[in-house]
Amino acid sequence: MCLSNVYKNSVDDKNLLAKNVADIKIVDGKIYFTDIMGIRTAFDGNLEQIDLTENFIIVK
Repeated sequence: MCLSNVYKNSVDDKNLLAKNVADIKIVDGKIYFTDIMGIRTAFDGNLEQIDLTENFIIVK
């Protein structure tokens, strides 16, 4: 299983939006991240980078 953390603008603890994300959906311009506990976080923006080797996602 590949779980990733989501950051706004850059990989930095102060920019952390969601941890252990297992699912990403984009609906009507909103990005929805769901973690392994089923907690859903919504973000208005764009996916900038997804690195599944380093387990991070950057949004802007």
